[in-house]
Amino acid sequence: MRALIIRRPWIDMILDGKKTWEIRGSRTSVRETIALVASGSGTVIGVCDLVDCRGPLSATEYRKNAKKAGMRPSEATLGWYWQTYAWVMAKPKKLKTPVPYEHPPGAIIWVRLDSKVERGIRKQLGVSK
Repeated sequence: MRALIIRRPWIDMILDGKKTWEIRGSRTSVRETIALVASGSGTVIGVCDLVDCRGPLSATEYRKNAKKAGMRPSEATLGWYWQTYAWVMAKPKKLKTPVPYEHPPGAIIWVRLDSKVERGIRKQLGVSK
């Protein structure tokens, strides 16, 4: 299972269903259930489905969809990335207990979780492999 590293408060907004677009500077072809890691925590705190990737977004499109990205339209500016993409999240589920994992050196976007961590996540979700 892959895990996406996301900073707070954005990860909490995704897990609360208040943010459905994770804004990134590159596209992704991943379309599957992914784990969500709170940056700097060393733990998986939830899962969601990564269902689409939109972009590159124009400034107008980004502002128009600011709420999906967890922002107000006045906050939505295309300043961070050369090109801006929306990774579309669905069906977020917060884990009752965070699951620790070993963070590999240099990982800043994705982490590949080992089978023990994946089993811990699936057990909490009541899902067998």
